[in-house]
Order: sequence, then structure tokens, then C-alpha cells
Amino acid sequence: MREIVLDTETTGLDPLRGDRLVEIGCVEIFNRMPTGQVYHCYINPERDMPAEAFAVHGLSTEFLAGQPKFAEIVDAFLAFIGDSPLVIHNASFDVGFINAELSRISREVIPRDRLVDTLLLARRKHPGVSNRLDDLCSRYAIDNSHRTKHGALLDAELLAEVYIDLIGARQSQLILTETSLSHSVGPSDAPRRQRPIPLQPRVSEDDRAAHRAFIATLGDKPIWHKYTDSAPQSALPGADETKDRVSA
Repeated sequence: MREIVLDTETTGLDPLRGDRLVEIGCVEIFNRMPTGQVYHCYINPERDMPAEAFAVHGLSTEFLAGQPKFAEIVDAFLAFIGDSPLVIHNASFDVGFINAELSRISREVIPRDRLVDTLLLARRKHPGVSNRLDDLCSRYAIDNSHRTKHGALLDAELLAEVYIDLIGARQSQLILTETSLSHSVGPSDAPRRQRPIPLQPRVSEDDRAAHRAFIATLGDKPIWHKYTDSAPQSALPGADETKDRVSA
């Protein structure tokens, strides 16, 4: 199944008060594995960048002034995401901004039933603790040391790794890999493990004597004699045939 992990950066917190999108980053995953296909763009918000937002992502008014407007990138963006589910951390925030931009140019908005909110998934799996992206990276031992500021594509790449761990897909992949490897090794290639020190016998001499006494009560031809060296000659396979040849 194809899914798109998505993140955005904005000029603020509320699109209804004039805040705008400034960056979109998307990572394609297929059957819970990143494919290497990504979509990334900066967007001219057609307004200034507040200092608080600049401190978060480092995207300046001057830099963004030279980027395309949302209407210029919308077709490429919608083509990349297609009709795939969108995996987003705190999905209502990002999709709220995307839908505000779509509505502004009279395009169809993204329905909520397409969203997979990793923040909700994390809160169910890890209740009572912080579930910010940085916290989840630490929890799942995902290296985010290069994340000095927020960036839509970088955060989408990190979220893809978090999502795979969050839903347990990475463990399933490891199990499948180990199973495949074990099936691909032929009998002649399989490594043979030997104990460095052989185990001590667990059967005592008294046990052996008691067993021999029991076997003696079973007559001349118990099947046990086929697997021991102490069997009477008459009990060994082919003994009767040998005696017939000698007497002949």
C-alpha cells in the first residue's frame, strides 16, 4: 500500500488569521518502507515572516520572496500525493493550512478520512508522556542530531522512520528478513554450532543396569536390541538366516 508522509512549515499557527504555507515536504512509502521518492518545495507566502516563525524554521521573507506561489506548485503537489493516505504528525494543523490554500484558489480540499495522525497513534501507544517528533525519535533511537531547525522534508523523513516503528512494521520486517535468510541457507551451507564443552551424561551406571535388567525380561528379540551392541546373537537382524546357512 502506498502512503505519503507529509510535513509543512508556515508563517504562524492560524490560517484563518492570515498565516500561510511556506514549505511542503513529502516522503513516499510503500508497504511501510520508504521508496526514496520525495516531493519538496518552498512557497512564497505573499506576506512577511514573523520573528517567532523564523526562529523555528529559519525561512526569511527575502528568501521566500523568490519562491513560487502556492497556485504555481499545486498541480505538482496534488499529482505526487495522488489519492494515497497522508501520514502527518498533528494532522489537523498541516491539513488545515493546505486546505486553506486550496480553498483560496478554489480547489477541492483534502478530506479528513485520508489522514493518519501519528500524534494520535503515539498518544494511544505512549499515554501520559510527551509525543513530540523529537521525543519519538529519542524513544525509537532514530538519529535526529542534524535537526537543528524545523524543515518540512527533513521532518517528513524522520516521521517516516517514526511511523514505521510506531505501528510495529520495522519488527515485522526484521522477522520476515530473518525467516527469508533461514530458508535461503541450504543444509550443506548451514553453520553447525558445537558446544565448547560437551554436556555431562545424565544417565548413571545404576540407571543403565536397571535398564539392562528390564530389557532382559523382554525375551530374545526386543526391538531395543537393534540399537545396542549388547544384544544376544540370536536377536540381531539376519541371525536366523546366518544360522540356516551354517547348518546347511
